[in-house]
Amino acid sequence: METPKYKRVLLKISGEALAGEKKFGLDFEMMGKVADVIRECVNMGVEVGVVIGGGNFWRGVKNGEGYIERTRADHMGMLATTMNCMAMADVLEQKGVDVRVQTALEIRAVAEPYIRARAIRHLEKGRVVIFGCGTGNPFFSTDTAAVLRAAEIGAEVILLAKNIDGVYDSDPAKNADARKFDTITYDDVLAQHLAVMDSTATSLSMDNHIPVLVFALKDPYNIVRAIKGEKIGTIVQ
Repeated sequence: METPKYKRVLLKISGEALAGEKKFGLDFEMMGKVADVIRECVNMGVEVGVVIGGGNFWRGVKNGEGYIERTRADHMGMLATTMNCMAMADVLEQKGVDVRVQTALEIRAVAEPYIRARAIRHLEKGRVVIFGCGTGNPFFSTDTAAVLRAAEIGAEVILLAKNIDGVYDSDPAKNADARKFDTITYDDVLAQHLAVMDSTATSLSMDNHIPVLVFALKDPYNIVRAIKGEKIGTIVQ
């Protein structure tokens, strides 16, 4: 079996990606494909941590603006991520993958509380660990949570699976001449205000020297390609 480039990774998946073409809720066909490639990564000996967004159900800053106080709206978003984590865990378990869900807010009836040492032990035993509730704090995105968890567990790379196949100098949906970067620095992302992650997440990854590989989840097998070190997407480093 081909030797993977990375031993321990943090995979960030947006909630919208789990909704597939429906744009809302859960697309179990899409989730099944994602679970298949995660299983392949585990079988390659890769330790996989996962952070999932909640935008397919509720995005605090967007959906609650003008109606619900920001802190409460963000807490609702954290609960939305937990729904996605539980669903993804179940799909993985149906495919024979050993998985644990840990949440930054304590919801002991459905998940373990996040404990760094326990998460690392799960990873060492070959279990996939899915981290829910973001950082557990309002005003921080799940992108920031992904970078934080990556730093805490010692991930070698953050795999940022999005609806776009890399980082562009402008929005390719609006500009047909938008130029895609093969590689770009954190400083350039921040200086040019490029929509990779929010500035807090980008700064945190820069400060901790964690490369971020941005690629499209439309073909879930891109996750395996990324772990094998194949040239896909854009690397931010």
